[in-house]
Amino acid sequence: MAIQPISEHSAAAVIARFLKQRGVERVYALCGGHIMPLWMRLDAEGIRIVDVRDERAAVYMAHAEAQLTGKIGVALVTAGPGVTNAMTGIANAHVARTPVLVLSGTPPQAQENRGALQDMVHTDLVRSIVRYARTVRQPALVLQELDEAVARAQGHGGDTPGPVYLDFPVDTLRAEVPLAVQMPEHFAQKTLPEALPDPASVRAAVDLLWSAKRPLFISGRGAQGAGPELCALLERLQAPYLDTGESRGLVPDEHPSVVAAMRGAVMGQADLVVTVGRRLDFQLAYGSPAVFGNTQFLRIADCAAELRDNRRGAVELLASPRLTLEAILKEAGDRQPATDTDWSRTLRAKHEERSAKLAVSMREAPAGPDGLMHPNRVLAALRDALPNDAVVVADGGDFLSFARVGLPASTYLDPGSLGCIGVGTPFGVAASLACPDRTVVVATGDGAFGFNAMEIDTAVRHKAPLLVVVANNGSWAIEVRDQRETHGKVCGTHLQFSDYAGMARSFGMHAERVSKPEDLPAAIERAMANRPALLDVLVTPDAASSDAKSGLAWVPDLQALASWDEAERRWRNESNLGENAV
Repeated sequence: MAIQPISEHSAAAVIARFLKQRGVERVYALCGGHIMPLWMRLDAEGIRIVDVRDERAAVYMAHAEAQLTGKIGVALVTAGPGVTNAMTGIANAHVARTPVLVLSGTPPQAQENRGALQDMVHTDLVRSIVRYARTVRQPALVLQELDEAVARAQGHGGDTPGPVYLDFPVDTLRAEVPLAVQMPEHFAQKTLPEALPDPASVRAAVDLLWSAKRPLFISGRGAQGAGPELCALLERLQAPYLDTGESRGLVPDEHPSVVAAMRGAVMGQADLVVTVGRRLDFQLAYGSPAVFGNTQFLRIADCAAELRDNRRGAVELLASPRLTLEAILKEAGDRQPATDTDWSRTLRAKHEERSAKLAVSMREAPAGPDGLMHPNRVLAALRDALPNDAVVVADGGDFLSFARVGLPASTYLDPGSLGCIGVGTPFGVAASLACPDRTVVVATGDGAFGFNAMEIDTAVRHKAPLLVVVANNGSWAIEVRDQRETHGKVCGTHLQFSDYAGMARSFGMHAERVSKPEDLPAAIERAMANRPALLDVLVTPDAASSDAKSGLAWVPDLQALASWDEAERRWRNESNLGENAV
């Protein structure tokens, strides 16, 4: 059969041209026959194809690109197993509310429902974890569906942002799109609309904020892009602030409002909690009075999912967080806040004291009974070596718990509230390609690294200049501790102290194994000079992280943490007793 070139007016060519004009520079992908027409047209348009070793990693990389650039991330996966492999990545983007466009193919229409190779109804599989799912069979509808899918992914019109999915029969990809429907309006870049806040609600918010004595701000995904306005409002009110993994670095660590080391105390002391683009999920105790007391909530978000989950606000503003914070500042004028500044200053002082003690204790953390170094020694060495603008990707269970507290970052990515461990190396590859002028480090546990360890091959082939640091404790440490303490027996949770450095070297990556803390500075320096690079650092499995101590592994009934679960039970029992007394 003669080779048939893919026409410049084919659906595949139109899709590639659409992506190019929408500012897409990279597509993360794994090849397959059902998507090959689109693959070749992406290349023809000059869009870089970052070919990966597993479709799950392709979606993780698109996810990281979207978070870091503010643009839509794009993954291209083939039919059948390509889509099923990608679903964990899609689910993670769904929970994280990250705009990712996932594209795939299906068998030719004449072979549908006849047992063709990789013939599956993908849209039924993904529909519950995407904002939009369509099989596009008509070439004339390709642009219209792309336009709508991207708008849905980016949350146009107040919808919750997140992943979207489109697939195309391969004969549709080869077919021509009528010139008449290739209208410029579909190709053109779209500005993400920002909704203005309701003036009456702004006035109510000002009254609430300026009368609160102990206001607390907590930010999340939806606050991205509102950093200057948030900092200005914090300074105006002299209010304390807690970041979360979704928005870490939005307010610099040196800002006087940051009180991260006092998280437990401030959550229980605040009389007003302001959520800015942040859900009240398990990481924030669902906003329960058992943890937050009788506080009121002020909720600001650009989508409903971050506005009214679990706790309703005394005031709720469904609008652009940036414009809302700006409007609140303007409306307040010269009004004097009622903030108890002794309270907020005391919190900050205690935060600084605890942070300083942590930095010292990390450097001096003793080895375990096995003679292996404490994970905090790895993090202390990284703290000394990394520039202030480094992109930090933290991954794992136990090691993530150490890194989340011990590794400062102005830009930070982690597995998120899905607990999707294994994202580290794919996130790092994408981060180093999207931010080539910044240092990118992946700090990961060995268990988490194993999920996508083959993507170090992707890093080498694409010259992605990241540093991967594997804290190798030869176990699923949180689960080992839980089994030992809860069940009296450890089974199926030990790993080997595998030679990850040897694995990395086999792919042509600079890699070293480090077993002594005094060797870390020089090893990090060599690795930074020879990226992509991997350091396989042996650490003790006997170090107990805060998550290991919290009861997280045994999944309490009412709350994520054991202490919160006990508080929730007390609060519910006291409420029942009070009701019975009445």
